Amino acid sequence: MTKAIALYSGGLDSTLAILVAMRQGIEVTAVTFLTHFGCDISDKSSCSKDPFSAAAQFGFEVKLCHLADKFIEVVKKPKFGHGKNMNPCIDCRILMLKEAKELMAMRGADFIITGEVLGQRPMSQRRDTFPKIDREAGLAGSIVRPLSAKLLKPTIPEQTGIVDRERLCGFNGRSRKPQMALAKEFGLTDYPAPAGGCLLTDPIYSYRLRELLAHEPSPSLKDIQLLRSGRHFRIPDACKIIVGRNEGDNNIIQSLADGGDYLLWVDGFGSPLIIVRGAATDGVLRLAASLCARYSDAKGLPSVNVSVAGNGTGFKIQAQPATEAMLNSYMIQLPGKEEVINQ
Repeated sequence: MTKAIALYSGGLDSTLAILVAMRQGIEVTAVTFLTHFGCDISDKSSCSKDPFSAAAQFGFEVKLCHLADKFIEVVKKPKFGHGKNMNPCIDCRILMLKEAKELMAMRGADFIITGEVLGQRPMSQRRDTFPKIDREAGLAGSIVRPLSAKLLKPTIPEQTGIVDRERLCGFNGRSRKPQMALAKEFGLTDYPAPAGGCLLTDPIYSYRLRELLAHEPSPSLKDIQLLRSGRHFRIPDACKIIVGRNEGDNNIIQSLADGGDYLLWVDGFGSPLIIVRGAATDGVLRLAASLCARYSDAKGLPSVNVSVAGNGTGFKIQAQPATEAMLNSYMIQLPGKEEVINQ
């Protein structure tokens, strides 16, 4: 039996690409890639969606693969550059295909499938980009793009007859109408709306990431995870203060904090939870306390008692709410943009 490995996000296009191949009797194993930057099946801001419901409905297997530090290195120094923000779309696709190539060898598969549509994304889904990606991945001629195949050069599987080119599609551009019609034909009704891409396409998140990499060339996973939550303040050459904006942020900060961090909050009032990362001197803690007072429901008071816990101790700091000038001096914020990320 002909076998294929499919790059699978759980979205409409990648699902349809698999179904187009399966109707030719091809056995498909799908692989969903996860990263630290939001391509996560549990994340609504992600370029990936739940891959398991369609797999259960149509009977194909899904494997999960975390790209981990390999992807971080690609983000820091992509060979083919970033997109508009920190998205290394071409290098990302090459990395995924290289990983899929290893799985292809392990499974004895014949080729790789992707759900890419010609002209849908400006950086990575172009007629001149596809061959470059395939060559860089060491897979020239072995990647079938079922949704746009009739508009592209025949691949080796098509030339050898193990894939019937006439039963593939010729979709082009950003319209989803052809895909939606094909989904109806297959009986695929439960699929997500188009996503905006992973967090690396978000200008505010990308700004925060660049700033983090400028201070920490090899950031910890926790520092990367914290980029998605709260308001961020950089204390020059010392540390970083992150202020929760809501209960969700507070819960994330609480879950990520460890013994090396300081946490601050205001008892008896609605309050952010603040985490201090790095060299928390007395001056830094007093600044963090002022920020905590400023963003709490006690901000109208002349001074506030702020609770501090960390380094095996607990104490209080009496602090005046931070002024607007203090906020502007330390906040990490993309000029002209709101500080809220994906909310």
